[in-house]
Amino acid sequence: MFKKILSLVLVVALTLAVGLTLASCNTEDEFKLGVILLHDEASTYDKNFIEGVERAKTELGLTDSQVLYKRNIPEGNECYEAAADLVDQGCDIIFADSFGHEDYMIKAAKEFPEVEFCHATGTKAHTENLPNYHNAFASIYEGRYLAGVAAGLKLNEMIEAETITAQQAKMGYVGAFTYAEVISGYTSFYLGAKSVCPSVTMEVQFTGSWYDETLERDAATALIENGCVLISQHADSMGAPSVCEDKGVPNVSYNGSTVASCPDTFIVSSKIDWTPYFVYICEQVQADKEIAVDWTGTLSTGSVALSDVNNAAAAEGTAAYLETVKGKLISGEVEVFDVDTFTVAGEKVTEAHKADVDTDAAYTPDTEVVENGAFKESKYRSAPYFDLRIDGIVLLNQEYGD
Repeated sequence: MFKKILSLVLVVALTLAVGLTLASCNTEDEFKLGVILLHDEASTYDKNFIEGVERAKTELGLTDSQVLYKRNIPEGNECYEAAADLVDQGCDIIFADSFGHEDYMIKAAKEFPEVEFCHATGTKAHTENLPNYHNAFASIYEGRYLAGVAAGLKLNEMIEAETITAQQAKMGYVGAFTYAEVISGYTSFYLGAKSVCPSVTMEVQFTGSWYDETLERDAATALIENGCVLISQHADSMGAPSVCEDKGVPNVSYNGSTVASCPDTFIVSSKIDWTPYFVYICEQVQADKEIAVDWTGTLSTGSVALSDVNNAAAAEGTAAYLETVKGKLISGEVEVFDVDTFTVAGEKVTEAHKADVDTDAAYTPDTEVVENGAFKESKYRSAPYFDLRIDGIVLLNQEYGD
């Protein structure tokens, strides 16, 4: 009897030991995602990425220990150092969220070929030809177009109420830099507004920073004082929306609803929902499958999204109208950059127009991008390359990014 009990004890002990060993191995081999952020939750841009990661984490059943964040990482060698540290911590995928991180992510990808490196807003993956380096973006120009439609409907309401005249339908736009990403964004927003309010014009004030609340407040204030009756932005703080709320000026924000802080002026917001991409890259790596070199999310994939419309500030019927236009964008009936809807220096853009897709130091136009009467944004790489300065938009300062 004693021998049987002893044997049973030994079996249980051995089982526990094996289990502990396996658990230890599983911990060491645990899948991990590393995320490098330019700022932190205080930035609407970075907060949007964090929210996407957290939703993907829940969907995939990942634990807190499997997702590692590096916050407030500048666009310099600090990005490479952060990536190298995440490699040391066992990350299988490392993602960075800002344009200026790209060269340092490429440096890390070359040094650590066993790790996958993914980068948002970058332009070089398709020319670097590194098997472990990937770019991603989304057709946010479609979201901004829809937000512009909401702005145009608000302008029409103001015209009908005789708050402004048709000639006073001037919008202001706070932009960070004069990069193609920002040009694509403010142009698509303007074209959305113009599709319903033909008399609309727009002025753009650049800040030279992705996130500077003071500069963004000052830019919005200057635009309002210059006669702009509605403000939107491609910058990452609450600077512009807060000025609009203070002054009672309608506002279309970016990267998330500001209705809690701006209940009387917030209309709608567009954003990229990064959840589908984070789910995709994690599932690809866990299944030992390749990640796309250039991945572009769309309205159809749920990667381009609008917030709820704030009926307290928006024109009546805005939400229903946006759903109709959204369906036309998805079907292809409406093209954001239809060349029949705008001119450049009074001239229509031709099929021969080239854009800088294979980015070089001189930003040399290299690829014909107008097909079947429309500028095909994000077809030849995920990051925007729309570079046209169209009529109807006045740039008040142009020194940032050129």
